[in-house]
Amino acid sequence: MKAVGYQHVIEQLGLRLIPLSRPAALRSVTRMEEMSGLLAVPGEMEPSPSILGHLLFALKHEGTNLQVLAAAAPSLAPADLLSEIRRTPTGRYIRILCFAWEKLTGETLEELPPGIMQAKAAPLFDPELYLTNTGVSRDPRWRVLCNGLGDWDFCPIVRRTKELDALLSENPLEQVRAYLAQVPPATLERVLAWAYLHETRSSYEIEHENLSGNKAESFTKLLRQAHTRHELTEEFYVELQNTVVTSPQAVEASFRLNQNHLSDGTPGPRGVTYVPPPVAMLPSLIGSISRLANSDSCAGIEPLLRAALTSFGFVFTHPFNDGNGRLSRFLAHYALCQSGALPNGMILPLSTAMKRNERQYLQALQSFSVPARKLWNVVWLDGPNFEFELKGHESIYRYFDATDVVQFIARMTLETLRTDLHSEVDFLACYDEVARATNDRFDVPGSTLANLIVMAFQNGGTFSQNRRKQYRDQVDPAAMDFIEQELQNALRKIGALVTKA
Repeated sequence: MKAVGYQHVIEQLGLRLIPLSRPAALRSVTRMEEMSGLLAVPGEMEPSPSILGHLLFALKHEGTNLQVLAAAAPSLAPADLLSEIRRTPTGRYIRILCFAWEKLTGETLEELPPGIMQAKAAPLFDPELYLTNTGVSRDPRWRVLCNGLGDWDFCPIVRRTKELDALLSENPLEQVRAYLAQVPPATLERVLAWAYLHETRSSYEIEHENLSGNKAESFTKLLRQAHTRHELTEEFYVELQNTVVTSPQAVEASFRLNQNHLSDGTPGPRGVTYVPPPVAMLPSLIGSISRLANSDSCAGIEPLLRAALTSFGFVFTHPFNDGNGRLSRFLAHYALCQSGALPNGMILPLSTAMKRNERQYLQALQSFSVPARKLWNVVWLDGPNFEFELKGHESIYRYFDATDVVQFIARMTLETLRTDLHSEVDFLACYDEVARATNDRFDVPGSTLANLIVMAFQNGGTFSQNRRKQYRDQVDPAAMDFIEQELQNALRKIGALVTKA
């Protein structure tokens, strides 16, 4: 099986990159077709043997892979690029390749043919293959539309899949806005109070952190600032990190100055599960992620996309030794709020759904962390000390495939709406109705009544025998019977008996 396109370039140049999801190879087929994770190419379509020829083939038939282009760019001779662009000055793929080569190398090709000006503008990323930035800018030199999901320091790709297109076609954020808009104002205020509290609790629970009263209050206050625009500097991130960590020893004064890593507790290199980018990459990566969060140059990127890329980009960069996960989830809220996707003051408790789906969350993280880990050589020195050497190209951290993480965030958005927000609104409606009816018939102290309604709601509308024994000396059994009956009636009105998690 002879590799062509990007896979040929990777093998020919000995590049160490995250494996292609669909490498191309010559097969005994009559036309190009996908088969078992492979792009089968008929022999008559084999490109010219040069690296340039295979990259042009790949751009045409496999899409734009900036990881490979960045790693291969230094191997492309300017003379060869100029020869090809002069031969076909209006060629779409040679213009894209030359444009990317200049951006990736920082060099400039001189004495371009005037025929380029007659070329039709070509998108850097094919909108039929990728989700793209609709607020594109046009490079006048190469007549290429810059429609990536970021800039040249950080530009993940998101492939169009059937699942992702189906999720986004439901317009999750618009559903959230429409649903919350029809909730009565007094109820909405209580729902939002619940949302901030549960987002705070769940974000810490994901990290298996104990949450003190002070930290809960501080993180909730931080979440309420998501609608306020901030200059996302290192100083600001440090302030956030100091706010979210629970141990005084975990407080940091700057981004990390040494290579850090994640471990599953297994001794030695086998226990190292992820190695973030080298320290030298932090300023450019965090700078680009921050621009994405503030939508300075990315107004054409869908808010849900921006939230997912910002959040996961930050946690993959891992600029601190502790607190990165909580900060990454805060940045998801910040990106959503800054994009105007949620009205001022509103928040979507995504972490609640993420905590409930921790396995999916881990799978989304591992879609990048596992293949990235394989590109590091890790040597144990002594105690907690390791020596790290990046064997792969740094482009893996700038241009990774974020399809899985975007799909995950889209699923969690819909689940948060349908499971958590709906359930809380239903609970409040039932609570108010049952509390009013019970107060009209029985004399039950307010705090006791509140506890009883919550307990019955959590148990599907009934009290367990243990609960009845617990309250038999405090509450008339008839009152408990009444609460059960009223709660079940209220639950039937909303369509079903709901179990409150």
